[in-house]
Amino acid sequence: MITARTPAWWRATLALCLGSFLVFVNLYAPQPLLPELRVAYGVSTLGISLIMSISTLALAGALLVFGPLSDAIGRDTIMRVTLLLTGLCSLALAFAPNFESLLVLRALQGFLLGGLPAVAIAWMGDEFDRPALLSAVGLYIGANSLGGISGRLIGGGAGELGGASAGFLSVGLLTLVGVALFWKLLPRARAFTPRRFELRGALTDIAAHLRHPLLLAAYLLGGINFLIFINQYSYITFRLADEPFGLGARLLGMIFLTYLGGTLSSMLSGRLAGHLGQPLCMVLGILILLGGTLVTLSASLPWIIVGLTINAVGFFLAHSMASSWVSRHAQKARGSASALYLVFYYVGASLGSAWLEPFWQYAGWPGVVLGSWLLLGVTLGIAVWLWRRERAAQPIGVAG
Repeated sequence: MITARTPAWWRATLALCLGSFLVFVNLYAPQPLLPELRVAYGVSTLGISLIMSISTLALAGALLVFGPLSDAIGRDTIMRVTLLLTGLCSLALAFAPNFESLLVLRALQGFLLGGLPAVAIAWMGDEFDRPALLSAVGLYIGANSLGGISGRLIGGGAGELGGASAGFLSVGLLTLVGVALFWKLLPRARAFTPRRFELRGALTDIAAHLRHPLLLAAYLLGGINFLIFINQYSYITFRLADEPFGLGARLLGMIFLTYLGGTLSSMLSGRLAGHLGQPLCMVLGILILLGGTLVTLSASLPWIIVGLTINAVGFFLAHSMASSWVSRHAQKARGSASALYLVFYYVGASLGSAWLEPFWQYAGWPGVVLGSWLLLGVTLGIAVWLWRRERAAQPIGVAG
């Protein structure tokens, strides 16, 4: 097993962080363009949100394929090939002739984007010991947020200069360069033991994961939290594009720099978990997310940015803990267990606009805040339950 802070650990972690960065650059590049695209295509806020939700929904479906498949054929090839095809797909998006073809290509790209997230944490679970896993997952998820930030900055900046095509071309070229480096850095897996792929066995594994209360709780927590967090960003772009703010695509892209708060909390999450335990870190993350959401009610743009930054800190802390919790508690078929967490995660993202749209139509941003608090109250209850379960299962005086 690879131990923390060794040269092998740094090389593997750097490769997986780079792969994660590229995935989220591609996934989120169109988000700051949503207000402009809504006007260009004459569709509603719910309709234009399909550009994001169709890719996340396809990604969720891909996880059900790549997770179990990786338990049979290995994780390395899946990550390498899907990243390469993702870059080529971004280049193709630059030449999409109409909105319908854009949606089809985004759906295809979403499926390809599922390859690395489906198996990366399972790869770590195979190759790393527990301290190395906790530290690496925090860095890996920090790379998620950096990729999300960079994708939106590239999409918003290039989109304002040369339209959406320029944004897709920039992302595609960046991805192909990054893929070449990823292929070079990723070490060959040594601890992976293949299992013969059988559909019945894969379905049995998935059913077993869903019956495992500690896994199911983490699945629901991650999915509902992401449903709220990512779709808040979509609706805040509509709010900030309108008066009195009137922000353009480039400045809307810069709003996503608030993700840096999540990058920091992800990187520190492993150390924090060593003191508080994973479930209590989830509780803390959700409380922070609830507080940040309230701050965004301010009519001041600087305070809105502060609130979004607080949200990112809380969300990524809870997400880091929930995803590593799954890898830690899955007794077998770790690839499908980690993939199933991400299925809940991205299905949540794809359903968020349907949940928040009525609140937005009824009361604008205060309605979005209310809708967010209702579901975050559910995930807070789940996190407290996990904390109580782990506390009850351990000897007195032992940290979780």
